Amino acid sequence: MPPLQAPEPPLVLASGSATRAALLEAAGLAFLRVAPAVDESAVLAALRSAGAPAEEAAVSLAELKARSATGRSPPGSLILGADQILELEGAWLEKPADLAAARAQLASLRGRTHRLVSAAVVVKDGARIWHATASAELTVRRFTDAFVDAYLARCGETVLGSVGAYRIEGLGAQLVSRVRGDHFTILGLPLLPLLAFLRDQRVLLD
Repeated sequence: MPPLQAPEPPLVLASGSATRAALLEAAGLAFLRVAPAVDESAVLAALRSAGAPAEEAAVSLAELKARSATGRSPPGSLILGADQILELEGAWLEKPADLAAARAQLASLRGRTHRLVSAAVVVKDGARIWHATASAELTVRRFTDAFVDAYLARCGETVLGSVGAYRIEGLGAQLVSRVRGDHFTILGLPLLPLLAFLRDQRVLLD
């Protein structure tokens, strides 16, 4: 089968997210993975204190992740960093620390509409050369306490890997009553703009 991707420059994903890696793999991309070295909670707290909008905060975190992988990536690599922020009526929710926190987050989302902001940044040789943001709105249905207990018992600690404590690509779909926005954005990556950029860079065939 003929390749759809050029061998150079190498693409590096600066993310520990299995979902983002799966999205890139499903889109036919070959890439290296480097875990970012960023204290996300501290950065988010500083951005919140400065009054940054969610889009700016997501881009800042995505860029920090990409830059943190620069010294551990091949020279000339296109290093992709990504981040997602869940905004609920002006407040930002982070990944829950444990199942009790997950339950509290889901309770706070119940019957309300929130916004997911996803950002992607590409850094090359230490400089940001591209970025994109996208947002989606989700309305969480008024589920019962019995449902959320059964949901957490079944999903276990896998919910701790996502903001809001749900994975809409799985059982979390049962939590949601309405979605407005791009599926890839909900999963944490503005994938279609990224693919267009990679075509422009001759990483992917046009």
